[in-house]
Amino acid sequence: MTTFGPQLIGATEKTLNALLNHVLAETDLTEPQWVTLRLAAQNASAAPLGAVLRGRARFADADAIIDDLSRRGLIAGDTLTPAGRELVTGLESRITSLTAPVWAELAPDDVAATERVLTSVTARVGGILDALAS
Repeated sequence: MTTFGPQLIGATEKTLNALLNHVLAETDLTEPQWVTLRLAAQNASAAPLGAVLRGRARFADADAIIDDLSRRGLIAGDTLTPAGRELVTGLESRITSLTAPVWAELAPDDVAATERVLTSVTARVGGILDALAS
């Protein structure tokens, strides 16, 4: 068993990404495009989508990704188009059906603790990255 830390988090992320890439192979989306669509769907702030992508996903090429998705009719401005929303909804449903068994038997207290720890790790690493960039 791998102890908690970067190796375990990385292995988990790689495994989940393999599943995501399997689903995305049914479309012509890349993982960064999918993340962009998801963040556009969740972006309730007034922040421009490019800023959200650079801040949350750390995509240096955020504007190029947004431009590509806009040309494809999936994003208009900083929000999803109806076609983008339909695509996101369909892919979310597919991903949920595949991953439901993974989450089904996890204890709620374990899930809550994991959420707190991973949120903290993400924020702390984000702070390090911000300091390195300045």
